[in-house]
Amino acid sequence: MIPFSILDLAPITEGSTAAESFRRSLDLAQHGERWGYNRFWLAEHHGMPGIASAATAVLMSYVANGTRTIRIGAGGIMLPNHSPLVIAEQFGTLESLFPGRIDLGLGRAPGSDHTTARALRRNLASDADEFPQDVVELMDYFAGSPRRQVRAIPGAGLDVPVWILGSSLFGAQLAAALGLPYAFASHFAPQMMMQAIDIYRATFRPSAQLDKPYVMLGYNVFAADTDAEATVLATSMQQAFVNLRTGRPTQLKPPVEGYLDLLGPAERGMLDSVLSCSAIGAPETVTRQMKAFIARTGADELMITSQIFDHKARLRAYEITADIQRAG
Repeated sequence: MIPFSILDLAPITEGSTAAESFRRSLDLAQHGERWGYNRFWLAEHHGMPGIASAATAVLMSYVANGTRTIRIGAGGIMLPNHSPLVIAEQFGTLESLFPGRIDLGLGRAPGSDHTTARALRRNLASDADEFPQDVVELMDYFAGSPRRQVRAIPGAGLDVPVWILGSSLFGAQLAAALGLPYAFASHFAPQMMMQAIDIYRATFRPSAQLDKPYVMLGYNVFAADTDAEATVLATSMQQAFVNLRTGRPTQLKPPVEGYLDLLGPAERGMLDSVLSCSAIGAPETVTRQMKAFIARTGADELMITSQIFDHKARLRAYEITADIQRAG
């Protein structure tokens, strides 16, 4: 079986706080390390009431300090929000503190709405268009390139693996051109997944970092001891997507039995589309769904996300998924 990793959105559940979310993230990472997960990634989001990982590098440091072997990464840093030099220094610091354990995934979306993006002091008209140049500049800082008059200290000369994240063909083309590993956001934007994978593999150019294509795919797992229990647990994530897409983002809500029956055709159709790369059910059901997904995509690694309201149930979902990975 291919490696499995964890994508944690540091969910703030209804009635809880960011501080509690951080403690749950660390606990999940510690369990994931014991269960054999390959990586633990956190994602940059801003202005989202249900996501606590806005200061991604800071939270990564907290989680890395509480673990020993699992790789800790950003999945990802939204580079248009930042100076490449600042990110090189931040991740150079992380790599210096936790050598050999840090990943840097880069995306070109703002990770926020337009009002929040303006508050981040981004140039909305051009920053996303400069993403390829910013990626190259960032990699130059890690290489200590003599073309740069400014050096990233810490950062220069450190081996921080860079990934390109994407949900469209743009990221696939850029990752292939630069010879970088590619992580596709199929856990919430699966529509162009197969086309993006095909383009990435067909046009990949080997680089100093990577000699052949490497594809990691986001995948939702809601695993429990029974199909019925898993179906109910999945409704917290379903509520989150419906609320977000209708302009009402909230903290992660408790599960609601029969939630899908409460939705209209448009909302049901939206969920069927955005959450199509998901496994929901008991261990046998999830195993069958995951194996079919891996066979269809040829993924080299899965990045598992499980937005479950109850922390113990969430841990159980990741434990079941780890058992599936070990069983092959």
